This record gives sequence, structure tokens and C-alpha cells, in this order.
Amino acid sequence: MCCTDTALAYVEAHASWSEANTRPSLPRDYAAFVARETDGTSRAAFAVEGVRCAACMSAIERGVGALPGVAAARLNVTDRRLSVTWAPGAAPEVGAVLAALDGLGYRGHPFDPRQRRDPAAARETERLIRALAVAGFASMNVMLLAISVWAGNVSDMTPENRDLFHWLQAVIALPAAAYAGRPFYEGAFRGLRAGRVTMDFPITLGVVLTLVMSVVETAMGAAHAYFDGAIMLLFFLLIGRVLDQTMRRRTQTLAENLAALRSENAAWIGADGSVREVLLADLSPGDAVLVRPGERVPVDGIIAQGRSELDRSLVTGETAPVAAGPGDTVHAGSLNASGALTVRVTAATRGTLLDEVEGLMRRALEAKSRALVLADRATRLYVPVVHAAAVLTFAGWLGLGAGFHAALMTAVAVLIITCPCALGLAIPAVQVVAAGALFRDGVLLNSGDALERFAAIDTVAFDKTGTLTLPEPVLAGHYDPAALALGARLARSSRHPMAAALSAAVPDALPCPGAEEAAGLGVRAMVDGVPVRLGSPRFCAAEDEAAQALARDPEASAICLRAGEAAPVVFRVRQAPRPDAREVLQALRRSGYRVLILSGDRPEAVAAVADALAVAEWQGGLTPQEKIRRIEALGREGSRVLMVGDGLNDAPALAAAHASLSPVTAAHVSQAAADALFLGRSLAPVLAVLRSGRTARRLMLQNLWFSAAYNLVAIPLAAAGLLTPLIAALAMSGSSVVVTLNALRARRAPALPEAARR
Repeated sequence: MCCTDTALAYVEAHASWSEANTRPSLPRDYAAFVARETDGTSRAAFAVEGVRCAACMSAIERGVGALPGVAAARLNVTDRRLSVTWAPGAAPEVGAVLAALDGLGYRGHPFDPRQRRDPAAARETERLIRALAVAGFASMNVMLLAISVWAGNVSDMTPENRDLFHWLQAVIALPAAAYAGRPFYEGAFRGLRAGRVTMDFPITLGVVLTLVMSVVETAMGAAHAYFDGAIMLLFFLLIGRVLDQTMRRRTQTLAENLAALRSENAAWIGADGSVREVLLADLSPGDAVLVRPGERVPVDGIIAQGRSELDRSLVTGETAPVAAGPGDTVHAGSLNASGALTVRVTAATRGTLLDEVEGLMRRALEAKSRALVLADRATRLYVPVVHAAAVLTFAGWLGLGAGFHAALMTAVAVLIITCPCALGLAIPAVQVVAAGALFRDGVLLNSGDALERFAAIDTVAFDKTGTLTLPEPVLAGHYDPAALALGARLARSSRHPMAAALSAAVPDALPCPGAEEAAGLGVRAMVDGVPVRLGSPRFCAAEDEAAQALARDPEASAICLRAGEAAPVVFRVRQAPRPDAREVLQALRRSGYRVLILSGDRPEAVAAVADALAVAEWQGGLTPQEKIRRIEALGREGSRVLMVGDGLNDAPALAAAHASLSPVTAAHVSQAAADALFLGRSLAPVLAVLRSGRTARRLMLQNLWFSAAYNLVAIPLAAAGLLTPLIAALAMSGSSVVVTLNALRARRAPALPEAARR
């Protein structure tokens, strides 16, 4: 069973850390595996071998998290990846982490999350398959000999022939068990060396005791030996272990697919026009790279020359090729379908959209939900109870007059059948699979307990601008070129969707130095000594001018510019609803959700959108504080609100809601502050997160109930002597497989509206 007594492990971890810092520095250069974040922290990822369930995860996180300078340690038990974050200013001691893992009884090595495959995981799979093949071959041959003995015991087989067959079984079973059982023996030994009892220990104990007892019985000429049971036990345990490994690999496919989009090299264009292959790490912002037809764009950048069609499904969720030319932004991972492009680099390795997406996926899988914390605690309490049950079973059967070998076999069955793997996998397996399914639907989770909160939602509140409408607004009308240029400069410093209309109108505008954005209001800056504001009519004190302009264009929205004491300029902006917005909102209402619109835009514009989308409940002209008060009022009424809004400007309202979801553009993935984000033009991800949340909660509860019921039934049956160790091995392996297979049901894509699928 997995580790529970971590006190000694912590001492060992600290001793290992001290040793790592007093001995000569490790010969390998680990700098390449450490990522420096913008907030001053450092991060590194590790692949950890020997992790079996949630209790192992708890011991590793506590042991590594206690190292000096470590701000957080998070282990994903499903793919066995450990993410370590060092505090700002702390030196990232990769060697200390490896030493601590070794002291805790685990083998770890630095791992670049961007690489496509983990060689250690591949080696472990190959090793398990070889062990399974040896155990299977030995099981078949030992079973043939055992059947002969069973038949001879009821016929006329002489004791000499019976003993010969027993020794032949020993000759096959002992070396086969020594080889095939190595994955379990090594795990048990590493745990004991660190002062812990891992889940491999009872398996090792059961197999070794069975083999020793069989050798003793054979040497004494007894009628029964259990070589067949020991080797078959290993065979079935290895089947479960291989299936578990295979399913873990399937949950990692998404991350590997992301890594497959990443290029290692780029065709760098020199000042003289020459082209040569260079590593991405050698590129700097401003460099030019050549992207040939059929190649993936290796960097984030801006097209300087050439026209082509790009498959930007990673960015927009749309598989149809999109025309791109000079001035357009491209992202690493996009596929260049036709013409050659010259791209000016803005980000090459760190800071690309692909890097941001991978980071979000990593954080979502590393985060702990409330249910997982409870499962961790249950697993830690569960393990000592299991060992006590095995000891009491052995003593009880001896006290009732049963023979030594009968009592031992019953105790071994209790040890084997009570593996807590099913309990440890019940929650994280569902989380990983559900996060992967949502990613395929264009949703990136940004919070560990987001799925649980999405499952509780009964009310969905939408912002209008950039949420129900497309994030690409269009400037309507003609304006003074100087005012338009000044507005575009301030718009470059704003993340509000409507500001993009001004930015697009003057593509070569440069941002204003020192510009400050007031969330939900606008941008202010000093330009040539004059205070300038761009934003809402109220922010720019231009309510009357905006009302006059919008009276002539009721369906437009206003963004205002005021420079000093000069008359304000009102820019009219129009936005089209997302193509599937009406259908998605209808689907939400049919599913029983209450739908409303809470917008800061003027009431007339909100009314037009609400009427087009058939939304009866709406409010316009709300300040950020008024949005918060409305959401809090809904909460007091007993509603669980999902706020769907711009995660860049509606952060206070998003934080006030029970759960939050944001549509974001590719440039702002890392800046949004919602529980989940989605890219693209479709609103269908709102349905996807709600349905996936409910599905995940249902599967988590099913797994937990199954794990509890399995143990409540299995332990008494094994203790009563009704189950042999062989049947116990089948049941234990089967329980883990059932839990994992049930978790894989979360991969099923939720039924989306027809418009979303087109």
C-alpha cells in the first residue's frame, strides 16, 4: 500500500538535500531544464518513476516542498510529472530535488515539458511488457505441471513423482518470479530504504512468502505447493500494471500532440539574404525566418513578406485555412499551406502562444481539486488500516486453529486485495481526461477546482462586448486623421475588445509610453504634456456627445477620446454577434440554465443584442461595481452563477461569480484571469464546460463509490478465507482498470449545437 508515514521520509529528504549541497556540484548542467518566469520565480519539471497513487503524490509534494527556496511542488499522479516552483530570488537547486526524490525512494530526472516523449516512461513500458511475457510463459508451464500434480493427488501418483513435479515447478517459477517481479521488488526496497511502506511492499511480501513456503513444503515432501499461485499472481498484477501504464499514456496524448506542433529549428534569413537552419534558442526578436509551404510556423511573429493560407486551428479552433499576408500575426504551430512567408520574430521559445497554452494545460493538471484533497487524506488513513487488517487476519486464523499456511494465504489475500490504487486514481484520472476533452473543444482550464464549480452552475451571465459578439469590432464612419491616430496610439495600450477597432484602423500606430488602463473604463496617458483619455463616455466626460452620435446609429457602441480641454471625439464601433450565439443560448435554456446579459455598454446596444438572441433578462450601462453587486445578489438568491466575460476587463465580476469563463484572443492567453479560457469565434465552449463539469462530477462520484464499495466487500471476503491470493490479484488489478476505464468516459465530447460543429 502507498506511503503514509512521511516523517522519516522528510528527515531523509532534508539529509539528502544537505548532502547534495555539501558534496561537489552535480556534473550535469541542468540550466536548460529551468524556466525563468516574469514574476521572478523559476520552474522545472521532473519525470518521477515509481509513483503509484495519491499517497505517493502526497509524500513527494511534502518532501520536495519542504526544501529551502521551494515555493510549491505539484505532482500529477496520472502522468507522474513533478512541477517545482522556486520563490523569487531563490536559486533553482535541481540537484537537491533529485536527491530528495532519491531519499524518498523514487527515481527522478529533469524533464522538458516541451519534448514529445519521455524516454523513461517508454523504458518502463518496455520493461513491464518483458516482465509480463516472462510471467506469462512461466505461468503456462508451471500450470501444466501443477495440473498433473492435482490429477495425481486423486489417482495413483507416487510421492517421488509428485516431489519431482514440484521441483520442476520451482526451477521454472523461482527465476521467472525473480525477473518478472522486479518492478514490485525494487519499489518495495526503495520505500523501505526511505522508511516507508509503499504499495509494492505487500505484493512483494505476498509473492516472497508464497514462494518460500512452497520451497519449504516441497523440501518436506508435502502434498501441496503454491508455485503456480505465486507466478500467476505476478502475471495478473503485471497485466494490471501494463494496462494502467497504457491508459496513462493515452491521457498524455494531448500534451504530446501539442509538443508535436513545436519546431526545433528555423530557417534564419541573414542580412545578405542567405538562409540557414538555426536552433530556435538562437533566435532573437526582430530576426527574420523563412517558412516554406507545408512547414509549421516555428515562432510567433508578424509576416513581413509573402502571402499564404494558414491552418490556425490551434489559435481559432477553425480548421479552414485562413488567408494571411504582410502585417498579419502568426503563431508557432500554425501550418503554412501554400506560399512562402518571411516572418519577423516576436517570440521564439518562451512566451509563444504554444508555450502559454502548454503552461495552462500543465497548471490545470497539476492543480488540486477539493475532491482530490479529500481522496489524499482517505488514502493516507486507509493504508495503516489495511496492514492492521492483514495482521489481525493472520492472528485470527491461527487462533481459530487453522494451519500456518492457511492463515498465511488468507493474510496474503487481504494484503493484495486492498491496494488503494482505485481510490488514488478515482479523482485525478477523471481530471486529466476531462481537461484533455475540454482542450479538444477549445477550452483551457486555469483552475484546479474549475470542473467541480462548473458542475454546480444553474445561472449563466454573459457580458456583451467581445463575448456574445465577435472579438473583432469594426469602426463605423469617417474621422479626423489626427484624432484617429491619437486614439489608435492609446488603443494599443488597451486590452478592451472595442479598442481593437481603433488599433486596426491605424496599423502602424505606436503605443503611448506610460499609458495606464483602468479596468472596465479606459486608458489614460500624457501625450506631449496633455492628459489624454480613451474609453467609455463616462470615463471621458462625453456622455452628451456620445448620446448624440449614437442617436444616429442606435446599434453602434461608442468609444470616446478626450485630449485636455478639447472637444471629445466619439468613435462609433459595431460588433456582430457570434455566429452560434443564439443557438448556444437556446441550448442553455433547454438544459435548464437561467441566462442573462450584464453589460457595461449602453442599454440601447445591449437591448439590440438581447432581442437578436432572444434573451429576456438583461442590463446595460453597468459599471464594474454594479456588475459585482448584481452577481452577489444572484448568489444571495441561491443561484450559482457562471460569469462569461472578458477576463481582461471584467476580472472583478469574474472573481465575484461562482465560476468564470473568458473568451480571449491569442495575444492575451497569459493575461486572462478566469477559471477557464477559450479561443475562437464559437460560443459552444460554454456548453462544453458545463456539460463536462457535470460529467466529471458524476464520474468522480462513481469512482469514489466504486472504490469504497469494492473495499467494503473485498476485505471481509478475503479475511473470511473465501478468496485466494490469485483471485485477490485479479480483483485488485481489475479495480484499478475499472476506475481508469470509467475515467476515460470523460473523453466523450459533449453534444454541441449544429452551428458549432460547422
